[in-house]
Amino acid sequence: MLFFSVVIPVYNRPYEIDELLESLTKQTFSVFEIIVVEDGSQRTCRDEVNKYIESLNIQYLVKDNSGPGLSRNYGAKYAKGDYIVFFDSDCIIPEKYFEVVLNELKSEKIDAYGGPDMAHNNFTPIQKAISYSMTSTLTTGGIRGGKERVDKFHPRSFNMGFSQEVFRHTGGFSEMRFGEDVDMSLRIIKAGFNTKLISQAAVYHKRRTNFKQFFKQVYNSGIARINLYKRHPKSLKLVHFLPAIFFEGSIVLILLSLFSLWFLSPFLVLILLFFIDALRKTKSIKISFLSVIASFIQLWAYGSGFSVAFYKRILLKKGEFKAFANSFYQ
Repeated sequence: MLFFSVVIPVYNRPYEIDELLESLTKQTFSVFEIIVVEDGSQRTCRDEVNKYIESLNIQYLVKDNSGPGLSRNYGAKYAKGDYIVFFDSDCIIPEKYFEVVLNELKSEKIDAYGGPDMAHNNFTPIQKAISYSMTSTLTTGGIRGGKERVDKFHPRSFNMGFSQEVFRHTGGFSEMRFGEDVDMSLRIIKAGFNTKLISQAAVYHKRRTNFKQFFKQVYNSGIARINLYKRHPKSLKLVHFLPAIFFEGSIVLILLSLFSLWFLSPFLVLILLFFIDALRKTKSIKISFLSVIASFIQLWAYGSGFSVAFYKRILLKKGEFKAFANSFYQ
């Protein structure tokens, strides 16, 4: 019987880890251990972890702050399972998650896997809107929502698992604070291991709770894409330029609108597309309106981060940098 080790890095989010651990008590397949890694938090989750000592096979580790990637590695070194599974602290796990993963692993050899994310009914309207913008085909191509891609699948660390052999061979995550999961996936594939999207192994992912936090997160993701290109030159695809083209094109259209308001018409078309698509999925006018805002933030933030990083790292040939490194979790 396969045994899973669940590694969860956490920083100043005791209220989130409580919900995550509660969801893990309800799994239909429960042969797993949990390793919570406190990444230098000021507000620790020790009390929340202690609530589940009797109901879960859980251990609690404390370390200095280093970011999520190195914290995952720290926890993985203590893992005894055949597969190491990583969740972000802002996730809630459906009760059949491990049952679904186990069935997939029994049916074929999978070195590393990932699953999509979705919005829980209890999420706030803004969280649901952000979830829409990060999973919609109109904004991200739908890959985070569970659709396959033409090239190899790159698991994301909010919902990711790989074998002990993969961890030993790759050494785990790099020191990157943004894009470290894609970097890990690229190194897994380069090492000759296979990856798979298990579309039924979805998690509820809260993401950020307001649009300011969301902007910071996605802006850094745009920067990370260029940082990833410098480490993995073949990883940069034409599709990655699209948000930057949208961002820069938006600036041009806004400037041209000073001469004629007709130049704003592309925005109106896009607003209508986002609203109709979100309404079809969420059945809520309020969430659909917020989804329009979230979608523009997602495209502009990623596009601006990508553009700034492209200018500094590729044109000016500067070293790797991070915009909001000190507020990664905020």
